[in-house]
Amino acid sequence: MGQKANPIGNRLGIIRGWESNWYGSKKDYASKLIEDHKIRTYLNARINKGGIAKIVIERTLGKLIVTIHTSKPGIIIGKGGNEVDRIKEELKKLTGKDDVQINILEIRRPELDANIVGDTIAKQIENRINFKRAIKMAIASTLRMGAEGIKVKVAGRLGGAEIARTEEFKQGRVPLHTFRMDIDYANVFAQTVYGKIGIKVWICKGEVLGQRELNPNFVGGKNDMSERRDGGHHGHDRRDDRRGGDRRDDRRGGGGDRRDNRGGGRDRRN
Repeated sequence: MGQKANPIGNRLGIIRGWESNWYGSKKDYASKLIEDHKIRTYLNARINKGGIAKIVIERTLGKLIVTIHTSKPGIIIGKGGNEVDRIKEELKKLTGKDDVQINILEIRRPELDANIVGDTIAKQIENRINFKRAIKMAIASTLRMGAEGIKVKVAGRLGGAEIARTEEFKQGRVPLHTFRMDIDYANVFAQTVYGKIGIKVWICKGEVLGQRELNPNFVGGKNDMSERRDGGHHGHDRRDDRRGGDRRDDRRGGGGDRRDNRGGGRDRRN
């Protein structure tokens, strides 16, 4: 028990790249790490409604490059780019560096990003929407966009209950031990009136069979999610087979015949 590994950390260097790209010597490694944490904490609090998926930090000689992956770039950029300039000045004060560059990358399919899906569920729970309804809606929209599977786990005083509990919702396949499976993971919190509710989201986007670009800022030209979406239909057929729809029909048909035979028995008695 208690030896579960983070699905993202598990896949680093295999099919996933690091979100902090820089070299740190023994002297300044710790200070750079703390600075990264400060930047991420600050930006997540500052851009609360910006739909941030991840923040990639790169460092060159005297230069700090911060790339924000978001589903709502308009909110971060602001009118005429004023908001970005303001954030840049604030980051300069926070880090004490003169050369800070901010890049913004738009996420085309926010339903396939675990952080954004978790944030969406958290905001709905905070707005007093029933947690089961919020999670089922999120699962449906993720699978509609072509994901192979999704798992959501919520824990805390669900629905304002006196005793905290954990509930899990899963659809499709999420094989955590298969390293070639592209699994996105996020752990977010919903701050409600009656306490904190933890939300964990795992999204399986399918297998990565070829060599993958490990740079986290790399955005591929044409994603193979369209092919995976076709594969999803086959998965649906498999689920129908597992349910045994045909067998149930056969059974029903057989039952009908048996009833007719019973009727025949009555005729014999007559």
